[in-house]
Amino acid sequence: MRFLPKLFTALLSVSLSFGLTAQELESQVVVNADLVDQTNRQIFETLEQSLNEFINSRTWTQRDFLPQERIKCSFVLTLTSYSDNRFEGNLQIQSQRPIFDSNYDSPLFNYLDNDISFTYQEYQPLVYNPAIFQSNLVSLLSFYIHIILGLDAASFEKNGGANYFDLAQKITNLAQQSKLIGWNQNDGIRNRFWLIDSLRSNTFREYRQALYQYHREGMDQMVSDPMKAKESLVSSIQMLYKLYSRRPNAFLLQIFFDAKAGELVDVFTGGPRVGINNMIGQLRRMAPFFNPQWKEIKF
Repeated sequence: MRFLPKLFTALLSVSLSFGLTAQELESQVVVNADLVDQTNRQIFETLEQSLNEFINSRTWTQRDFLPQERIKCSFVLTLTSYSDNRFEGNLQIQSQRPIFDSNYDSPLFNYLDNDISFTYQEYQPLVYNPAIFQSNLVSLLSFYIHIILGLDAASFEKNGGANYFDLAQKITNLAQQSKLIGWNQNDGIRNRFWLIDSLRSNTFREYRQALYQYHREGMDQMVSDPMKAKESLVSSIQMLYKLYSRRPNAFLLQIFFDAKAGELVDVFTGGPRVGINNMIGQLRRMAPFFNPQWKEIKF
């Protein structure tokens, strides 16, 4: 179903107050071990349960969240190898952001980390301590939780999320002692090191500016003033194009469009029409991988 019909014809629900809760995340963790040749599958079920409890049973911030404000996110751990308590595989991380005056959740983060390796013994307690490196498994989850929290905050407030990104940087610094792949700048050009480095760098400030404008001035206004909301989305793409003009291979451009490509198609294929000729050209240059999707936009 296209976004605009979904937004304008589905239930439009004004937020109800249910009382405050400190829990920030509404997360689901799935462990997929189909590729692993292992007779005893109990270890994978226990791991999945431990990961869900680790994320959902503790508080990660000092903020109070209403139940409807909890950040929906998911972690899909696909294992490719398991031997002697050592696991390897990849991790798909996704998060969403609620849109004001609607029952629609906007995708905010959609990232696949292919450099996952850790050791875990069945029923091993998972404890996060921001001051020390506990294990690579704890560091991986804690890192992406703070990325999710930071992006969510950045979408609601100008220059928001810096404190969460700082904590993700601290996790990265501590994890580098493990010598495991993904935490160091020499491990590749698109990994955890470069993700948090880019998010904290003023060089890529347009990404954070666009994230705020896209959501607070765009998506959050889609019910009350769809024409103005769409114009704000166009402006946010133009802001990203400034970044592209200066840094055409910026990692954060991929991060943005991996999350937003489908939504952009949905938004600009229905509802009131705005001028998007220039935007379409910019999208094709910034994210050519999604050109089949951009062709679906009717204008």
